Amino acid sequence: MAQSNPIGDRKKGLSFLDKYLTFWIFLAMAMGILLGAFVPAFPALIAGLQVGTTSIPIAIGLILMMYPPLAKVRYEKISGVFSDRKIVALSLVQNWIIGPILMFALAVIFLRDYPEYMVGLIMIGLARCIAMVLVWNELAKGHTDYAAALVALNSMFQVLFYSVYAWVFITVLPPLFGLGGSIVNVSIWQVAESVFIYLGIPAIAGALTHFVLVKSKGEAWYHKEFMPRISPLTLIALLFTIVVMFSLKGSVILQIPLDVIRIAVPLVLYFVLMFAISFFMGWKLGAGYSKTASLSLTAASNNFELAIAVAVAVFGISSGAAFAAVIGPLIEVPVLLALVNVSLFLKGKLFKEMV
Repeated sequence: MAQSNPIGDRKKGLSFLDKYLTFWIFLAMAMGILLGAFVPAFPALIAGLQVGTTSIPIAIGLILMMYPPLAKVRYEKISGVFSDRKIVALSLVQNWIIGPILMFALAVIFLRDYPEYMVGLIMIGLARCIAMVLVWNELAKGHTDYAAALVALNSMFQVLFYSVYAWVFITVLPPLFGLGGSIVNVSIWQVAESVFIYLGIPAIAGALTHFVLVKSKGEAWYHKEFMPRISPLTLIALLFTIVVMFSLKGSVILQIPLDVIRIAVPLVLYFVLMFAISFFMGWKLGAGYSKTASLSLTAASNNFELAIAVAVAVFGISSGAAFAAVIGPLIEVPVLLALVNVSLFLKGKLFKEMV
């Protein structure tokens, strides 16, 4: 049976922006660094547009990043997918038990001497993917309805539990490993407020947009005409946010290029291990290729938008946690593109069915 395409049947593969996203991210980083190092008036202007620890330009960029993926979800088909309890349970285990614990372990092992970077990595591990996984899933020929359902599931869990997870993994657990003195305490309410602003607001806006426009214009128009128009907003907002953030740390970044590599190593290990573990679990439990691909790519991906937002709001724009969080998409994009090819390769080796 033919599957529907959550991104629109207008095109197969990546768009121009998606295809060269790694290059655009490098370019945005370079622009930000140059602005910060050689045009001091720019970061001064951005710093002036701030309320508490929240930068208004960055807040706008992050909210705009979250809106298109959440408007893209086919909410009317979610209930049917949730009836498959095995898939739902498997996804919950992968995303909310294995993923956070694995990232916490890698962060402690590789970055215990760099506590702010460690916190940034932990926050990435807690923010389960709700955006770019729709692209990875399409390229890997995963199950579109299940991917949408997992996106909705992760969205709901993040709104409800991200603040609790952040408090446990950042404040409660580190002292058990002798790291208590170097960790910044964060209250549940601080993170909950950030989650509501950066995830709750775009989630509400996305759901309202979906239901209102699908009802008035029809599903075909919505997914083939409206969504292609707003989808590029995610990547444009991401690049804008990176320019702004790196401009505020331009002079510092020029002094610590090796820190990017130091942060990248555990991230690469995390993406690869999560994909391998989740793919094996799906295959072993007989989920079929399309569902296994959706499960494994969702588990391996992360919502770096939310991680950046919370790191900035709780620890500040110039913090090491925010710097580590912004490295996330730089590493995730090329690694997940490679894992899409691995998934397609394993399809021919491990699965006989073609769906």
